[in-house]
Amino acid sequence: MDNLDYGIIGNCRSAALISKTASLDWCCLPEFDSSSVFAKLLDEEIGGSFEIFAEENYKITQRYKKHTALLITKFSDGENAFEVRDFMPRYYKEDGGYHAPPEIIRYIRHISGKPKFRVRYNPKLEYAIGKTETYVKHNFIASLTHGEKFDTVFLYTSFNKNAVIEGREIEVTKDGYFLLGYNEKIFQPSTRKMYLEQERTKVYWLNWSAATPNYKKYNPAISRSAITLKLLSYDKTGAVLAAATTSIPETIGEVRNWDYRFCWIRDASMVVKVMSQLGHKNVARKYLQFIVDLIPDKDEKLQIMYGINKEKKLSEDTLDHLSGYKGSKPVRVGNAAYEQRQNDIYGILMDVIHEQLIKFSTDIENAEEIWSLTKGIVWIVEKHWKEPDKGIWEFREEDRHFTFSKVLCWVAVDRAVKIARILRKTRKIEKWAPLENEIKNDIHQNAWNPSVKAFVQSYGSKHLDASILLMESYGFIEAKDPKFIGTVKAIEKNLSNDGLLYRYKNKDDFGLPSSSFTICTFWFINSLFKIGEEEKAEKLFNKVLGYSNHLGLFSEDIDFKSKRLLGNFPQAYSHLALIECAVNFSNKASEDKMLETIN
Repeated sequence: MDNLDYGIIGNCRSAALISKTASLDWCCLPEFDSSSVFAKLLDEEIGGSFEIFAEENYKITQRYKKHTALLITKFSDGENAFEVRDFMPRYYKEDGGYHAPPEIIRYIRHISGKPKFRVRYNPKLEYAIGKTETYVKHNFIASLTHGEKFDTVFLYTSFNKNAVIEGREIEVTKDGYFLLGYNEKIFQPSTRKMYLEQERTKVYWLNWSAATPNYKKYNPAISRSAITLKLLSYDKTGAVLAAATTSIPETIGEVRNWDYRFCWIRDASMVVKVMSQLGHKNVARKYLQFIVDLIPDKDEKLQIMYGINKEKKLSEDTLDHLSGYKGSKPVRVGNAAYEQRQNDIYGILMDVIHEQLIKFSTDIENAEEIWSLTKGIVWIVEKHWKEPDKGIWEFREEDRHFTFSKVLCWVAVDRAVKIARILRKTRKIEKWAPLENEIKNDIHQNAWNPSVKAFVQSYGSKHLDASILLMESYGFIEAKDPKFIGTVKAIEKNLSNDGLLYRYKNKDDFGLPSSSFTICTFWFINSLFKIGEEEKAEKLFNKVLGYSNHLGLFSEDIDFKSKRLLGNFPQAYSHLALIECAVNFSNKASEDKMLETIN
């Protein structure tokens, strides 16, 4: 079964996906949201790939170098063996910036004997729209397209260039390399220089990972998820992407295919909160600056999402010439959801700002801008919280009074009051506290359904929704409150399917959902843990961890029956929720250990 068996490599500028057999099947250069150079992921015939083959008797294994983003694919027939070490260079420069060029290095490490391999090098620039022509030049292999746009990429290698292009057999007797670059190199690469790039990149990731605390349990899963989240952050502006891909469907053959190479305020704020809890200050600081830069006017409403370079218009188009992932069309570029109104983003953003003020209050340079932003957000919430919206799941039909959106409007005001307290702005507290209470009372009155014995998806509805599980995490209700316990139990009964959760079960714009949303399953596990069903929660967590791909990575969705991964990949949402669960279980293990010691 194909289980999105890919590893992600990247350098916080772009990323690439490499299959478990060392085929480079997805890469956009020079940046995450640029058009693709390789898109076999979205069309096996014409998408383009960069593959490394050995004879069938070679056993192939793949792993990450521990605590790094270096992906190692090993080919061995027992006597003859070599490794493909894939990475995108990233390391600290002496002038204070980062070296993160738009290039991929495939370092070939000779291990034993005289292994042989062939290459299929088939770039298809600009989403394979026009024809890409490849030429062998004196120092490199150049590929270019003259379609709607002119574009080029350059391949440098220590191996025979004609043998590479013609797919002839290449014998490995010593280390070698391939360097795929968006720009022509000024200085000719060499195997020694590529080895140095590898070592510098390795050291960068080891240093970065060293800031993540060591936990008593689930340390490898936390570390891999943290690195994955970092790989989805865009250094230049501070944006955090929802995922590295576009158009991997939620269900094979259906049209729920979206472009996720953008920065959703909700997803990014949740990622930043988790990353700062793990001690990664820079991701948080850069993201806050990204938000501050986006809102020049005090009364400007936030969009739910932006381009990674702060673009505000993200019009959606389809690439009809591509057959789609496993034949699932359409392939989309851009995302029309940017025009939607979702009132929950204000609370999520205020929560992350409050978190940063508590954690890093002494070194937040933009405190005055943040206070202006806080006042602006309360003003917007006060004006609009009673209005319906599209909700967290981006229903494209009519607006509703979604409970999650109302809870997050309460969070916005609650955190604004707390921020005012930190900044000693007492007059605002007197003004905002009554609004906070008004929203809270409104939710208890309209979102609680006595016949269902739970908080429901929207006012006056009977439908349940996994997002409501977050009302406890955001401090709206206590975990031991009978209303919250009732909601968890009702969601378990109605939305759980063999331990995996539906987001909701009511019809949306595309019919009934048929796959599990991975983040919802982790929210449910967390809620079970919080209401005291810790053993049951951890048992389910271990089971879900088993549904990751061979490298511990998760996409957006999991198919209920086959348990295959579906949806865009790797998904920031899934990995941040995994970290939250794992940290809870680990902290509990530490507390239990302490109690044993005391007793």
